[in-house]
Amino acid sequence: MEITLDKKNNTEGLIKIKLTEGDYQPNVEEKVKDYARKANIKGFRQGKVPTGVIRKMFGKSILVDEINHLLSHKLSDYIKENNLKILGEPLPNQEKALTIDWDVQKNFEFEYQIGMVDDFPYELSSKVKVPSYPIEVDQKTIDETVSDLKKRFGKVNYPEVSEADDNLFGPLKTAEGDFAREQSFIAVEKVEKKEQKKFIGAKKGDAIEFDIDKAFGDDNLKAQVLGLSPEEAKAVKGKYILTVETISRTEPAELNIELFDRVFGKDVVTDEAGFIAKIKETIGENYKRESDHFLEHHIEDHFVANTSINLPDDFLKAWLKSSSQGQVTDEVLGQEFEAYKRGLKWDLVKNRIADDNKITVEADEVRAKAKDLIISQFGGHAFAEQLGDKLDAIADNYLQNENGQNFMKLYNQLRSEKILKYIREHITVQEKKVTVDEFKKIVEEHKH
Repeated sequence: MEITLDKKNNTEGLIKIKLTEGDYQPNVEEKVKDYARKANIKGFRQGKVPTGVIRKMFGKSILVDEINHLLSHKLSDYIKENNLKILGEPLPNQEKALTIDWDVQKNFEFEYQIGMVDDFPYELSSKVKVPSYPIEVDQKTIDETVSDLKKRFGKVNYPEVSEADDNLFGPLKTAEGDFAREQSFIAVEKVEKKEQKKFIGAKKGDAIEFDIDKAFGDDNLKAQVLGLSPEEAKAVKGKYILTVETISRTEPAELNIELFDRVFGKDVVTDEAGFIAKIKETIGENYKRESDHFLEHHIEDHFVANTSINLPDDFLKAWLKSSSQGQVTDEVLGQEFEAYKRGLKWDLVKNRIADDNKITVEADEVRAKAKDLIISQFGGHAFAEQLGDKLDAIADNYLQNENGQNFMKLYNQLRSEKILKYIREHITVQEKKVTVDEFKKIVEEHKH
């Protein structure tokens, strides 16, 4: 057997594997004998089938299977032994493979195109400066949250006539009479102020005609009313008619122990001051997640923009098309290849940082993460106490499901979290505290 690498450049190469009869024939003969022992063929007793019959009936498929098995292992071993940093998977030369005469040939030559990545420098130090925008929890947000919670856990009534805080339900049609939605829902307070009067004073059976754009300046609200995506709703214009079938009004809940228990669980908070403090804490945790996610996006932006990595574009395009079962076309590549390259580049940087700094994830950490996930989804720590030792078995079962994909998903999540934590600790994060409205504006500007 002879294996060689012909490097076209630093990122592309061709691995050639030459096989002689001595490389594969001993294993082929063993498999022929094994087939003869196990085969159940009409006219022969089991275990007494002549090897000549087996060769005639199955010889070619045994040969092909054995050579494919041999190639797979030897190719993988060669890549590992030579520390080749390949991207994707080796691409076999299918045209050359199709010229093989399996009935006659004794010696074979196979070719595999590979894409590689060179070593690359990156900077991870205090000289790297990345902005961060922690969100301050202001009184306005707290007041709005308290108001929303009082409504959410309030008592629902069904009045005869609608008012400004009511909700209207019923079928929605275009002005021409076509059904836009069998059952729609409009919160009067979400309607633009100038248009709200059309929805106030309505009774069951009333038909309210309105201009969809004038009533809802926000595409997300328009989408909810129409039952469409925001992108689809954006293009919708014209007049619509809502026929009122139901009017609902929520009487806000009182700030008392019953509300506190319903929102946060029994006896978690016992008075109004504790309730407000817990709301502020919860909002702060949610804001921190948003702020941290935006910081991670800035970190990614920095390393992608400031790390020079040569990638084998032609190979990657060929590999993506080959491995996608026809889903990746030239058109798809034209639209999405740059985004794919960006993601690949960021993965390469993260992997290098993890390798250079020995950042690892242990199986016990993945198991603990799975237990936390299960606890959060099924009722918190009270649920965990009820389960006791059974929680370990539930976590193990979850990790084994989906052919181990759940394990890999949590493993990759933990690994990414550790890498980003390490990066944050070794760069300069420039914090600027902002309000939630300022944060939303910064995020929107960053998108553009």
